[in-house]
Amino acid sequence: MHWIPSVLELADEPQGWRPGHQLVVASTDYSMHQAEEFSVLPCPTCSTNQVKVEGKPAFQHMGEMVDGVDMRAEVALLNRNILIQGEVEPACYGSESCKFFTFDTFGGHLKVEHGFKAVHIQGVEFVHMGQQSMGHYPVHFHMNGNVDQRGGYDPPTYVKDLSIHHTFSRCVTIHGSSGLLVKDVVGYDALGHCFFTEDGPEERNTFDHCLGLLIKAGTLLPSDRDSKMCRGITDGAYPGYVARPRQDCSATSTFWIANPNNNLVDCAAAGSEETGFWFIFHHVPTGPSEGMYSPGTTEHTPMGRFINNRAHSNYRAGMILDNGVKTTEANAKDKRPFLSLVGARYGPHQDADPLKPRVPALIHHFVAYKNQDHGAWLRGGGRVARRLPVSTLLREQAAFKPPGDQISFNGLPGWPFADNGIGLTLASGGTFPDDDGSKQEVKNSLFVGESENTGMPEPDRRIWGPGGVDHRGRTLPRGVDFPIRGMQIYDGPINVQNCTFRKYVSLEGRHTSAFGFRLNNSWQSCPNNNVTDITFDSVPITSRVFFGEPGPWFSSMQMDGDKTTIFHDVDGSVSEYPGAFLVKEDNWLLRHPDCIDVPDWRGAICSGHYAQIYIQARNPASLNLRMVKDEYPDRPLELVGALGKRNQYQQYQPVVMLAKSYTVHWDKPAPAEITVWLINFNRNDWITIGFCYPKGTTFSIISDIHNRLTKETRKTGTFIKTAQRDKISHMHQARGYYYWEEDAGLLFLKVQAHNQKDDFSFCSAKGCERVKIKAVIPRGSAPSDCMTEAYPKYAEVPVVNVPMPKKLPCSRLPQVSEHFLEVRLESYNTRFFHIKEDFSYTEVNGKKIYQSEDGVHLTVLDGHSGQVLEKKGFRNAVLMGIPAQIENYISSLKNESIVLVTSKGKLFTRGPWTKVLERLGADQNVKLKDKLAFVGFKGSFRPEWVRLAVDEERAKLHQVLPIPIVRKGITKYHSETKDNGHRSSLLV
Repeated sequence: MHWIPSVLELADEPQGWRPGHQLVVASTDYSMHQAEEFSVLPCPTCSTNQVKVEGKPAFQHMGEMVDGVDMRAEVALLNRNILIQGEVEPACYGSESCKFFTFDTFGGHLKVEHGFKAVHIQGVEFVHMGQQSMGHYPVHFHMNGNVDQRGGYDPPTYVKDLSIHHTFSRCVTIHGSSGLLVKDVVGYDALGHCFFTEDGPEERNTFDHCLGLLIKAGTLLPSDRDSKMCRGITDGAYPGYVARPRQDCSATSTFWIANPNNNLVDCAAAGSEETGFWFIFHHVPTGPSEGMYSPGTTEHTPMGRFINNRAHSNYRAGMILDNGVKTTEANAKDKRPFLSLVGARYGPHQDADPLKPRVPALIHHFVAYKNQDHGAWLRGGGRVARRLPVSTLLREQAAFKPPGDQISFNGLPGWPFADNGIGLTLASGGTFPDDDGSKQEVKNSLFVGESENTGMPEPDRRIWGPGGVDHRGRTLPRGVDFPIRGMQIYDGPINVQNCTFRKYVSLEGRHTSAFGFRLNNSWQSCPNNNVTDITFDSVPITSRVFFGEPGPWFSSMQMDGDKTTIFHDVDGSVSEYPGAFLVKEDNWLLRHPDCIDVPDWRGAICSGHYAQIYIQARNPASLNLRMVKDEYPDRPLELVGALGKRNQYQQYQPVVMLAKSYTVHWDKPAPAEITVWLINFNRNDWITIGFCYPKGTTFSIISDIHNRLTKETRKTGTFIKTAQRDKISHMHQARGYYYWEEDAGLLFLKVQAHNQKDDFSFCSAKGCERVKIKAVIPRGSAPSDCMTEAYPKYAEVPVVNVPMPKKLPCSRLPQVSEHFLEVRLESYNTRFFHIKEDFSYTEVNGKKIYQSEDGVHLTVLDGHSGQVLEKKGFRNAVLMGIPAQIENYISSLKNESIVLVTSKGKLFTRGPWTKVLERLGADQNVKLKDKLAFVGFKGSFRPEWVRLAVDEERAKLHQVLPIPIVRKGITKYHSETKDNGHRSSLLV
C-alpha cells in the first residue's frame, strides 16, 4: 500500500484548513475505532489538494476505488470559526452514568424552542456538549412544528457547516420539528444516536452532506444502550423484566430516522457501535408529540429522498429499514420498558393510506462496505394497520390498486456492497398472512465478497485469517468461519436483476457464496423469488449459491424456513439452466426424477410449477406436521410450525409442486380445525391432499374467500362426502367432494384456485381462497400418523410434469472461466421397451455411453476441460479380480481426473472394493449392493460432489460438477495486486 508520509492527498481542495487545525480520518476497516485525529502542519511544498499532518497513521486508510467500490476514507475538519465548549470535570461524578463512563458526561447544550423569529446556525464548533439526561443535546430543535416555508420561515431554518465532536449526548436532535435543513455537519465521537429524530412526526427534514463517525452507546433510551447498559438500566420496566439486549436495545445509530418522510442526500455513516442509517417506526407518536398522527401512519408513509449515501465500519448494519419502538408503558403482559425495540413493518402507500396504491421506497446510489453483519437489511410489506368504517371503504375502494413494489434498490452501474458479512437482505412483511404480497427488488448493483482492502493484521485470530481469491491474511467480518453472503434471500418475493457478483470464494470450513439464505429461520420461502441477468466475475461456480448445512452459524437447520428455500433462475444466469428453480437438495416435495444435484450448493436444479399452502391448525396448536409427496413416500418433510407451541393456532407454510398429490400426518391426534390457504396459486392451479385423522372422525368442510384488507369473508362452496376417491377431482366453485377412507385414516380432497392472482400478491384480487376443515375427533385417539396405511398403497411413480430446460451453450454463458458439467449415471434400465435388456449407461453433457457387458465400467474425464479421456470396462469373467484390476488402472490415471463408475449385472461385493473407492473419494467402509453408480475424483483432495449410490435394483446419480475442478478456496483466479494510494473522499 502506498502512502505519502504524513501527507493526506485529498479528493477536493480544502478551504480554510490552516496549521494547528484538527482533522479526523475515518476508518476504512470493520472497526470504527480506527478513526484517527491529526494536527495540520505547515507545508509550503504541498499542492492545493494536499495537507501535511503531524505523525503517521496507526491504521490503514484506503484512498482509492477498490474492486469497483469507492472506499476512500472520509476526512473532516473539526475546527470552526466559532467555538462553543462545555466545561467538564476531569472524571465522572454524581451521576448514574458513572456506572458506565469514567469521564464527566455533563456538558453544555443548545436548545431551540417554539416561537422564534428566525434561526440560522453556521460555522460553529461544538465540543463537550450534551448530557446523559433527557432533552440536553449539543443542537436541539424542540417542538417547533414546521420550520420551513410551511411554517412561514423564509429563508427556511437551517444549521450549516457545524462540527460537533467529543460530545456526551447525540449531535443534532430534531424533536417535533419538520422542514429543517442540516447541511455540511460533522458528528464525531458522540454518545447515543447522532443525527436523531425523536417522536415520529418529524417530516421533510433534510440531512445534506453530513458525516457521522465513532458513534458510541449511551444510556438515554433502550435503543441507545449497549448490552451492559440494557441489563443494568431497568427503569420503567415491569417487575421481573429480564433484558434481551439484541432484541430490546443495542441499536446505536449514526442517523436515527423515526419517520420515513425525511431526506438524506450525500451523507456518510462512517462508524457506529451498531448501525449507520436506521429507519425506525413509531406506530403512534410518543412523548409530547402524542396525538399528532393516527396509529400506523409512519408505517405507511412514503419514503423521502435517499440518494448517494454511504455506510461503512458499522457493527450491525450499514442500513436498516425495519422495526419500531414500544409505544406503551411496561405491563404484566409486556414487561419491556417504554421505547424498547419491537417489530414493525413498512408498507408505504399514497397519502399513508393502506387502501390507496402502494408507493415504492426508492433507494439510490447507496455504498455499503466493511459492515460486520449487514451492508443493508430492509423489510417491506403491509400489515393492515387499521379497519376503516364501511363508508370509507366504499368511498375509497375504487382507488385501491393491486400491490406492487415495496422497496426498490436501484443502483446505477457500479453501485456496490463490498466486504460485508452479508451484503443485502430484502425481507417481506414477515410471513403470510401478515403481508399483502409486496415485492422487493435490487437492480444494477455490484456485490464484492472480499476486496483488495484486506485491512491490517489483527492479534485477534477470531477476526484475522486467510481469505479472498489468493488466501492472503485479512480482517474478517464476524469470524474466520462466518459464511459470507452477497445477496441473502429471505421471505419474498424478491427480484434480483442485472447485478454483478465479484470475489466470493469458499474456503475449507467457510461457506462463502454470492447467493445465500437467512438460515435458522422459521418463516416462509416464496417460490416467486427470482433472479435474472446475473454476472459472476471471479466467482467460482462452487461459490455461487449455498443452501446451508448444520454447523456453526447455521444451527441444526431444522426450522421450517430452512427446509423450504427456493428461487427461480429466470434466464439461467446462475444455474446455466434457464427457467429452472433452485431448491434445497433434500426437499422431496419439490423434486422430480430429472432434477440435477449440485452438492457444492447443498441444492438441486429442478423444473416445475410451484406454489405454497398455508396450513393453519387449531385445537391443538402444538403439533409437528409431516408432509409427504406420494411420488416419494420415503422422503417426508417434517415441519414444526413457525409459531410457538403455546399459541392459539399454528401455521405451516410448505412450498409444493402443483398438480401433485400429498398426504399430511401429525405427531399427536390431528387438530380439530384446519384451514388451508392457497398462496401463489393462479386460476385452476391445484393439488390433492390427504389429511390423517383417527377412525370415527366426522367432518364439516367448506371453501371461502377472505379479503384481508377489508376483513370480509364470503363462503364459496361446500364439500360433499363421496364414496369414490376419483370423484374428488370433480371440483366446482360452489361444490367439492371429499373422500374419507376410514380404514387408512385419510381424508382426501382437492384444493384448487378459481381466481387469477395478481403478479406480486399471495392471493387473488378478490381475496384468499381457503378450505376450512372442522373435525369431531373421538376422545383418547392415538397420534394421527397414517404413513403405514397410506404407503405403498397410495405411492405413485414419479413423473416429470415440466421438462428440464436445456443447459445454456458455452457461447451464451457469462465470461467466467468455469462452467457446469452435467453427468447422469444409471446402473440398470431398459434400453428398448420391447426388449427386456438390462444395461447401464453414463451420460456426460447429454451424450450417453452404454455399458453392454456385465461388470464394471469406468469413464474418465479431464478435470480441467471436462472432456472424455478414456472408457474402460472390467468384465465379470473374473469377478474377484475386478477390484485389483481397477486399482491398478486408477493408479495409472493422472491426478485431477473425474472417474464415473457404473455396474451391470450382479456386482461381486467381496474383495478390496472399499480401498478402491476410497482412492476416488468415497467414505470409508462403504456397504455395496448389487448395483453401483459412483462419481469419483482422483486427486489430492476430496470435492464436495463425490457421490456413491448403491441399490439392489437400480443405482442412479444425476448431478453437475464445476469445471475446472479446483480445491475449494484454491482457485486459478489470481487478481493483480494494485498499489492502493490513500486519498480521502469527503471534505466537510
